[in-house]
Amino acid sequence: MKNWKEIIRHKIFRYVDHTTENMVAGKPNTALTSFAIDDALAISVSEEASPPVLRLWIHPDTIVLGIPDSRLPYINDGMAFLKEKHYQGIVRNSGGLAVALDGGVLNISLIIPGADNLSIYDCYEAMVRFVQAMFADITEAIEAYEIVGSYCPGDYDLSINGKKFAGISQRRVKSGISVQIYLDIEGNSKKRASLIRKFYHIAKRGEDTAFTYPEVNPEVMASLSDLLGVSLTVEEVKRRVKDTLKEFSDEIVIIPIQDKEQENFDKRYQQMIKRNENI
Repeated sequence: MKNWKEIIRHKIFRYVDHTTENMVAGKPNTALTSFAIDDALAISVSEEASPPVLRLWIHPDTIVLGIPDSRLPYINDGMAFLKEKHYQGIVRNSGGLAVALDGGVLNISLIIPGADNLSIYDCYEAMVRFVQAMFADITEAIEAYEIVGSYCPGDYDLSINGKKFAGISQRRVKSGISVQIYLDIEGNSKKRASLIRKFYHIAKRGEDTAFTYPEVNPEVMASLSDLLGVSLTVEEVKRRVKDTLKEFSDEIVIIPIQDKEQENFDKRYQQMIKRNENI
């Protein structure tokens, strides 16, 4: 496996913290906004109008669905169930399947140029290395492989002792790459997994489908706090993110959303609204 510096050769990073913002780029700070702003930043990075970006985001009580989830035979019943449980359901524009977000889940977007020469696997490896470095003082047991029975399973599930606490997806826009990870830091992981398990049961109803959806087993999911036996908070992990970025770079800059980024965001936001309007 490659280390961070073999993949990411940039020395200057733009740091964006949207975890406490009520509005982003003039829109309510929801998951719809987050995926649109990541696209806008990926375009900016690809055009060399911005240095690479590391962005933090949190959204309360949201189930982020993958595009295959939107094709479930009884998707409207599944969405009604989420609404009944006071969760917002949205379909993202990046890869993967359903994941649960709330105040105990921290999301990180690593937005870099180089889609023409960085493989999908290189980008996943970079995020794995970053997260391992974030918690190196606590554990060396973080591994990357598929956790069967988890929600949104994939080859780069992050786990400790076979229990998943994070999943990674990525999206490419022009030559920009947005590598997105959710980190389950604190709270009730089994409750989150049980909610997604019930969603699939309602939205699929046991029908045969061309796509294989996961049979979610809440017992293979856990928070980092539970896995490490340490009372981690999202605020503490945010500090770890910034400290690790300082170690991995020469300079961190804070740049507000630029006019062209706002323009691209507005277009991408409307695309996200359109993607979701039939669900």
